[in-house]
Amino acid sequence: MMDKEDLLLQKRIQELAERSYSQNVYTFTDFLALPQIDLCLSMEVRLRYAGMTFFGGTAECDRKVLRFGNPEQLGYEEEFPIACLLIEPLAEKFARELSHRDYLGALMNLGIERENLGDIFIQEKQAWLFCLKRIAPFVEAELNQVGRNPVKVCQVETPGNLLQREMREENILASSARLDGIVAKLYHFSRSKSLELFQAKKIYVNSRLCENSSYPLKAGDIVSVRGHGKFQFDGLAYETKKGKFSFKVSVYQ
Repeated sequence: MMDKEDLLLQKRIQELAERSYSQNVYTFTDFLALPQIDLCLSMEVRLRYAGMTFFGGTAECDRKVLRFGNPEQLGYEEEFPIACLLIEPLAEKFARELSHRDYLGALMNLGIERENLGDIFIQEKQAWLFCLKRIAPFVEAELNQVGRNPVKVCQVETPGNLLQREMREENILASSARLDGIVAKLYHFSRSKSLELFQAKKIYVNSRLCENSSYPLKAGDIVSVRGHGKFQFDGLAYETKKGKFSFKVSVYQ
């Protein structure tokens, strides 16, 4: 059963789809988190007429904006209203390396609502923030400190391969490609702890909530375990002499 927030989001999504289709214009949501993306995807069949596309700034982003409308239907293109901001220390030599929590906390302390903010990519002492274009000038003007680091902010072009997250390859020894078993082995959980994550609706496969603990993973599946991490299932590496299977996964750093 959906709660009040989900019902309101569902109504909003329906309204955006209908407005795009009836007025021949593009319509956009704010940034959506995984549970909200899953809800939108559950409506995909009945909203397909309006043309649904998700984008967060790069293919690596978890938080995404949903756009209704496409060039084939409308006869023109319109970019997603997403800006990329570079946040860097004023004095790099004396700056400390900061965490995702540091950057997000500094932004939230400015009174910015979470739905205006997308993913934050951190490399050493710099960070790239995806946000809605409408708040980009405010962030540039008002964000002057993150943690103890005085910072400067400027809008930049999305720096391509620079924002590709590093991946750590691992081999998982298991009897099958069942999702619960792979999750338990990768994160060193007991099978019961793994099942608790399914019950708590913490596991997503390709941005869709997955409550089926026995789901058979396929090569290319992207699995997000909220609060623990994200990985790509790359498939079977080899079979052992004792009939076990070694599966290859790429873990997002």
